[in-house]
Amino acid sequence: MVSPPPGAAAVARPRLCVGPAPRPLMGSQGRSGIPGNSGPGEGGETRELQEARVVRGKRRKGKGKAGAGQGGRGSGLEGKPVLQKAQEAAGSGTEAEAGAGPGQDSEAGGSVEEEARSIVKGDEGSVGAGKEAQGRHDGKEEERRVRTGRREDARPGKAQGQGGQAWGGIAGTGAAMAAAADEEAATREPAARPAAGPALWRLPEELLLLICSYLDMRALGRLAQVCRWLRRFTSCDLLWRRIARASLNSGFTRLGTDLQMPWMQLEDDSLYISQANFILAYKFRPDGASLNRRPLGVFAGHDEDVCHFVLANSHIISAGGDGKIGVHKIHSTFTVKYSAHEQEVNCVDCKGGIIVSGSRDRTAKVWPLASGRLGQCLHTIQTEDRVWSIAVSPLLSSFVTGTACCGHFSPLRIWDLNSGQLMTHLGSDFPPGAGVLDVMYETPSTLLSCGYDTYVRYWDLRTSVRKCVMEWEEPHDSTLYCLQTDGNHLLATGSSYYGVVRLWDRRQRACLHAFPLTSTPLSSPVYCLRFTTKHLYAALSYNLHVLDFQNP
Repeated sequence: MVSPPPGAAAVARPRLCVGPAPRPLMGSQGRSGIPGNSGPGEGGETRELQEARVVRGKRRKGKGKAGAGQGGRGSGLEGKPVLQKAQEAAGSGTEAEAGAGPGQDSEAGGSVEEEARSIVKGDEGSVGAGKEAQGRHDGKEEERRVRTGRREDARPGKAQGQGGQAWGGIAGTGAAMAAAADEEAATREPAARPAAGPALWRLPEELLLLICSYLDMRALGRLAQVCRWLRRFTSCDLLWRRIARASLNSGFTRLGTDLQMPWMQLEDDSLYISQANFILAYKFRPDGASLNRRPLGVFAGHDEDVCHFVLANSHIISAGGDGKIGVHKIHSTFTVKYSAHEQEVNCVDCKGGIIVSGSRDRTAKVWPLASGRLGQCLHTIQTEDRVWSIAVSPLLSSFVTGTACCGHFSPLRIWDLNSGQLMTHLGSDFPPGAGVLDVMYETPSTLLSCGYDTYVRYWDLRTSVRKCVMEWEEPHDSTLYCLQTDGNHLLATGSSYYGVVRLWDRRQRACLHAFPLTSTPLSSPVYCLRFTTKHLYAALSYNLHVLDFQNP
């Protein structure tokens, strides 16, 4: 190791720190450490340590720039005063060190660095606290430059060592990226609650939610324009759920609960509705929008749930999951039940003293209603598919069946009522599985159908049996369980998802209005719809709903 001159060592040694100096991380201006992270009073000292390394590098190479890989990327202008002092103090010792190769840098560098640092310390002793204040100022200045992204010393106009400009450009890019990251983090962090303003906003959030729950839609919208925090606060689902539910379900009210796949019929001022294996008859109150709590009559007889029933000739004809058909007189206790199919009877209709039934056992049957002939099958039709719906023509000459569409034939077929022979089938473009869940005659030559393919179709037998006259598509791609008309232009459908009732004007294709009647935990299809001139009734698994047309 080459020792420094005796005079310089005597001056510098009392001010040296114990232990070797750590190798600094280089910034863009030749300062030690990460830019902007230096502590108070460290800016000046670390800069001068770096300048000492510049002195050593210049002595070794004999050039005005630092060697590659030796950490000598400092500012030339900032290093001049200290460089001259280091040269004078080092003398022949630093000249001998300049002859050392790169492999000797670890040995020779320590003494030169210590000598240069001792000279700097000696100069700092005369300056005192002013130097420390200058270092603190430099640290703050560096932090400001990093945050604003302006690297003034890295511009080409500054006198720097070779490679200093390139290093400054990289650091400047990193500073710009750091500033952009700070701005992005500021936008992501939640808006702070406003410190100024009414004392109301300093209440706990639970209390504010309760207060804001009484506001209407317009007031919440205006409140959201006050500041960013209120905009986020007023977008809470708890505040808008009540408004959304009220706007979507306006008009419908609940009449009953726990119906379990019901079916219903209307007659005069009474409503008949199935509940499990019973059929209950209720009388309407004078307003027509509510029912008496106590039923007028209860009709039983099935061992399993009632799947379907109709009213005809003062009788209730019911189809049960037990494969039986029940015949009940409305104004008496007369009830007859007989086995009709091998599996559950899904549908039944009755007109003119004739009963037709369809079953899961892939058959449709014709029965007489006369009391002396109950249970005597007139015709058995092999439909080759499960029958979901059935309807008798007003002319009493034919009936139509809606099947599951699992075969290669149309799910809508018309049969002769007297002979049981196939007359025709409707449509030619049904996709597989497009089962028909509800079908009804409007006139002897027109009928409506709906089902799994999410379409309501209007058929006119006088024009074509291959293609429907008009069709309406369920917008949410949901199965349509039932349909009903008012006999004029209004059409209502009930879908499987969330109990949505839709109203349609048959003169246009778009839906007029939608009424979701259930929430997610109680989702249920609309199993049955019925109309009067003043009300619409919808039956779901858990509730019976009524829409009052006079008081929407």
